[in-house]
Amino acid sequence: MMRQAIMTQPGHIEFNEVAEPVAGPGEILLRVKKIGVCGSDIHVWHGLHPFTPYPVVQGHEFSAVVEAVGEGVTKVKPGMKATAAPQKVCGVCNPCKRGDYHICDQLKVRGFQAPGCAQDLFVVPEERIVAFPDSLSFEQGALIEPVAVAAHSTGRAPELAGKNVVVFGAGTIGNLVAQAARCRGAKKVMITDISDFRLQKATEAKVDVVCNVKTENFADKAKAAFGDEGFSVAFECAGVEASLDTAVQCIQKGGDIVVVGVYGEKPRVDMSVVGDRELSLIGTLMYRQNDYEQAVAWIASGDMVTEPLVTGHFPFEQYNEAYHFIEKQSDSTLKVVIDLD
Repeated sequence: MMRQAIMTQPGHIEFNEVAEPVAGPGEILLRVKKIGVCGSDIHVWHGLHPFTPYPVVQGHEFSAVVEAVGEGVTKVKPGMKATAAPQKVCGVCNPCKRGDYHICDQLKVRGFQAPGCAQDLFVVPEERIVAFPDSLSFEQGALIEPVAVAAHSTGRAPELAGKNVVVFGAGTIGNLVAQAARCRGAKKVMITDISDFRLQKATEAKVDVVCNVKTENFADKAKAAFGDEGFSVAFECAGVEASLDTAVQCIQKGGDIVVVGVYGEKPRVDMSVVGDRELSLIGTLMYRQNDYEQAVAWIASGDMVTEPLVTGHFPFEQYNEAYHFIEKQSDSTLKVVIDLD
């Protein structure tokens, strides 16, 4: 038997003893070590995620040790550190056939529309496994998933090398996107937020310029940072209309705006400016396997800094308390990690 945490309804997690799963052919049995709590998990906690039914076993960003492998598995061996991408896809729709399985027409994500990893043992298919080196801690391994989000979203923009970049929103994803832009050779990166705490974390992660748009004028700060050259790429990671509008109004003509944030309310976009200045609005969702591999490489090399982003740890039995902590300490919390060991 093993432990399992299941959210039976918004705001309530129960703990059960359930049978241990077994790895079948082409599958891998993982012993889960750490689970990261992300913004989408919090939406589920509040009952605000439109595509998640209850009850649900959460958990989609995690680190683990390979416990056993099924018949035919060659990618990993027992004892290796690993994580896994959470997508379940159909493989036959048009996006899947062209290799864009991350936007599959029948996409299901473990932890939302399919059971997640909030349990001691978890089975994943070999095609989704991602091993990482022993030099990475399990805490770092639990952040591979959000780093993969940053890898994919920065890859959605045209070449970033030598360009000035602004990231709107300095939460976990925004911070990692800013770092990913740096990893891809951006000339200078500025990040904005309304929280001095989050901006301090960005400074600790060596982001070039920070701007608190509540107390500083964005246009003036951008002018001081970039001069007459301005910025030509923006990543909107806050999911709020004001940030998107600032990007549209202030980016250089012909610029690219990648929309990373999830919007609770539909934003209004001044499409006359988008057209007149020949701006590109680019969507992005999740990641593919190569983005996970890029994430591992960046963290392992030290180019991507994750330690400052982890602001709390809770034992598995205190899953509920972790959510209450995040709710009460939202202004001074980024990534909270659940410890299973």
